[in-house]
Amino acid sequence: MDLKCPTCHNPLELVGTHAHCYNCDKDIEVRANCPECHQPLEVLKACGAVDFFCQHGHGLISKKRVEFTQR
Repeated sequence: MDLKCPTCHNPLELVGTHAHCYNCDKDIEVRANCPECHQPLEVLKACGAVDFFCQHGHGLISKKRVEFTQR
């Protein structure tokens, strides 16, 4: 993931389903996309865990493979 803050252009750190800029101290909305079909993923939250599911036939997607883009 190579997301940059739109304000200060420093790297963002992924925190759950959003990104955080420590320099500006603000959260940035990000979208999780399937690495296979590049469609938005459904975010499943349960018991503190966050999983990603592709509704276009690719099933559960590891968070290490998810493509994150800024909204």
